[in-house]
Amino acid sequence: MNDLSTKDFVRDEAELDVLCQEIRQRALTGEFDNQAYVTQDIIDKLKKIGVYRAFVPKRFGGDEISPRQFCELIEKLSMADGSVGWVASFGMSPAYLGSLPEETLQVLYKDSPDIVFAGGIFPPQPAEITDKGVLVKGRWKFSSGCMGADIVGVGISPQKDNEAQGLPRMAVMPAHKAKIEMTWDTVGLKGTGSHDLVVDNVLIEKAWTFVRGEPSKLPEPFFKYPSLSLATQVLTVVGIGVAAAALDEFKKLAPGKASITGGSEIANRPVTQYEYAQYEAEFLAARTWFYQTIDVVWETILEGNTPTTEQVSNMRLSCTHAARVAARVARKMQMLAGMTAIYTNHPFSRYVNDTNVVTQHAFMGDATLQNAGSVSFGLKPTPGYL
Repeated sequence: MNDLSTKDFVRDEAELDVLCQEIRQRALTGEFDNQAYVTQDIIDKLKKIGVYRAFVPKRFGGDEISPRQFCELIEKLSMADGSVGWVASFGMSPAYLGSLPEETLQVLYKDSPDIVFAGGIFPPQPAEITDKGVLVKGRWKFSSGCMGADIVGVGISPQKDNEAQGLPRMAVMPAHKAKIEMTWDTVGLKGTGSHDLVVDNVLIEKAWTFVRGEPSKLPEPFFKYPSLSLATQVLTVVGIGVAAAALDEFKKLAPGKASITGGSEIANRPVTQYEYAQYEAEFLAARTWFYQTIDVVWETILEGNTPTTEQVSNMRLSCTHAARVAARVARKMQMLAGMTAIYTNHPFSRYVNDTNVVTQHAFMGDATLQNAGSVSFGLKPTPGYL
């Protein structure tokens, strides 16, 4: 499973390997799960290896890597721990923030491109329009990584005279202007710290707001890549990384584990050999298609063309497919590992819970299958799918 090409942009591959080893060891102690967030020193180390500058334009001090390279990095981090991978995945934030005015981005990145962003988007809350900007107030859920964020964004619906004005927007502010209520208590991905953000009458200049999903005016190729698809891909690849870890873990376990009833080692059982090969093949096929759809669209953009509806739909469909395959793989490895794998703190229990939570995200829902089918038949998908 360790065929990742992160060396092309990670400054020190050995440093990344050491970090992944540390993350894995600390995750096994329950550190991130028990406190319900990733510890700040790990966030700082993610900054150091380039997670948060990955998509930032070079003129702002960033690295401008490709979507595949970023997903490969998140996959490797997720093999160490799903929650850390999930939090790191929001290094894709320039896909959102790139819709801010360029003058605002110059201010944002003037000291460093390593800016950690966390967002609480839905539902957009009414925000009063004033002469100086918008007055933001409300509560937003699922703000993954907010405990370690430098800035936060929240969904707003600007109001004037109690009537909505235009499309819903996101308002960006320093993280300290939002209160975090630690509400995240889940069966999996416990360490993502996807708590509630609460904002109480904070005035945000209009230059620090943008329409979510609005195409960026920045010229770099990355800002022509479909942002909704990228947002889906960086979460899907967390499940891929966790499933890869489950396969590797079982491969190490099976040759030395015998049944307590006196049966042969797991690796010597024909049914285990058959089922492991079957699920590994299904996983590798889903992973390959996932990355292939990324490559096709990225090459299309680099050639100066606009991705087709079918190409973008394939990215979305491959995400839902890969996320569900990853969950099935993790569960099968747990089953093959036997009774010891049912304990709460056993790695296989965490793999199963983490991959299942990935499938619960709205981006990976059944609506994706319906929309992909519509596109296949030449019909229009529902708004927001592409």
